[in-house]
Amino acid sequence: MPQKKISIRIDGELVTALEGQTILQAAQEAGKAIPTLCYLEGLSPAGACRICMVEVAGTERLLPACTTPVQEGLAVTTVSARLTQYRRMTVELLLIERNHVCSVCVSNGHCELQAMATSLGITNTRYWYDFPTLPVDMTHERFVLDHNRCILCTRCVRACAELEGANVWDVGGRGIHTRVTSDLAQPWGESPTCTSCGKCVQACPTGALAEKGAAVEEMTKRTDRLTRLAGSKRAQP
Repeated sequence: MPQKKISIRIDGELVTALEGQTILQAAQEAGKAIPTLCYLEGLSPAGACRICMVEVAGTERLLPACTTPVQEGLAVTTVSARLTQYRRMTVELLLIERNHVCSVCVSNGHCELQAMATSLGITNTRYWYDFPTLPVDMTHERFVLDHNRCILCTRCVRACAELEGANVWDVGGRGIHTRVTSDLAQPWGESPTCTSCGKCVQACPTGALAEKGAAVEEMTKRTDRLTRLAGSKRAQP
């Protein structure tokens, strides 16, 4: 049964959306960019990064575009001074929570967090850095997990569960002690469920998950491969 077409306004422009779509999906199909870090086409939305917050007429609250469904007559604002201020604050808080030192990161120049900060004009933060002491898991034969670079977007968790079906990754801990963990907090290299497919590495928007042997600026992620794989899985009867 075909999806019902509805009309919404995005930044004042009338666009057509499909019932069941999210604001983010409708905006992307209309050629309008809404910034996000945790969203990856083909994976279930998580609403984790809060970068894609938008203004919706009729409510004072900002709503996440990646998880908010469209409705007939919805009026959405994706660009405003309020949203820019909110997104800058969110990215700054991500930067101070871990140890994001771009100059020595394997994903320098190929990092979505770095690109997001650049697009928002962030050259420094207004907040004190936490500088936590975080481990680096080098136990896997092919890959490395650096908690210093992780932004807890959970793209690795969803890619592993939804595309590979291995369910290696999850999120453990609370508050500032939250970490992505493999199996029951085992070292990655000791995981009995990991297939070494590398989907989690390609899904990672930063240098938190990388291939061993990659030097600074060499770790380029191929999220387009995951998108194609997700599309082919959806097409299966």
